[in-house]
Amino acid sequence: MSRRRGLVLGAGGVLGASWTTGALCALEHVAGFDVRTADVIIGTSAGSVLGSLVAAGVSAADLREQQLGRPVSVGPLAGYTLDHDRATGGALPGVPKPGLGSARLLMRAVRSPRSLTPLAAMSSLLPEGRGDLWSIRHLIEAFTPHGEWSPHPDLWIVAMDYETGRRVVFGRTGAPAAPLADAVLASCSVPAWFAPVSIGGRRYVDGGTCSATSVDLLAGLELDEVYVLAPMASFDYDEPTSVAGRVERGFRRTITRRMVREAAKVRASGASVTMVGPGREDLMAIGVNLMDPSRRLSVLETSLRTSEEALRRARADELSWSA
Repeated sequence: MSRRRGLVLGAGGVLGASWTTGALCALEHVAGFDVRTADVIIGTSAGSVLGSLVAAGVSAADLREQQLGRPVSVGPLAGYTLDHDRATGGALPGVPKPGLGSARLLMRAVRSPRSLTPLAAMSSLLPEGRGDLWSIRHLIEAFTPHGEWSPHPDLWIVAMDYETGRRVVFGRTGAPAAPLADAVLASCSVPAWFAPVSIGGRRYVDGGTCSATSVDLLAGLELDEVYVLAPMASFDYDEPTSVAGRVERGFRRTITRRMVREAAKVRASGASVTMVGPGREDLMAIGVNLMDPSRRLSVLETSLRTSEEALRRARADELSWSA
């Protein structure tokens, strides 16, 4: 009997997508399966783009080739080019619109602060962004019929309802109906950077404001193995000297602790959970700004070199934990 697998691709911006691409290539070597065959795929923010591509039949090798600017001759990306360095508008956001991003969400944060993650509550105060992700929309719609969902039966895209702060999982039974491109753009809409995406009369923003991975969604699905590629989490840190670097690494530690708590719920349901994030060398390549396209190729090349060993260690740790 074949093993049932879940694949979780976390949030992480431009550089997170580059790191995850390298990690996907490594995962196939280490775990010995084609990532396109995962039974459930969860994507958040940058992970929603990669998850949609994998779910549509794009191989990890083709993701790597596209990141490197090389032509892809077969599969859904055949003949398609994407300017990765301009697709999200650059390393810094434009001037946002004046005013609060979500007054209703702010009211909920005040009345019931424990019902929201700190990032979700903070996002209510941030002004609405003006950025546009039309390049990402064009990419998704290039292999998805207009207005339709993925050919994969269980591709889940995570976003946050900008009025309530609730996590919404597009593609899962009971979720609001949405075209795949709209769901992906919603999942990628970083508050104060990109404009919220309206679906069914409601506004949605980046799912990473609720959770960078949402691995807990896989609890109780009778999966045998779950693999989590989390570019915003880490288990092996460098020691940056800048204030910005130390703040960023502290933020990573918070994200990692949440991911570990989420993974415990999945383990309790009987699945093994292998988690990996950027290590010390990767973090040095990434720096402090995950949206900086000037570091993209360096991050990819580093991940292609480091992720295989990181995954081997993570799998060994998981086997030890299971024993």
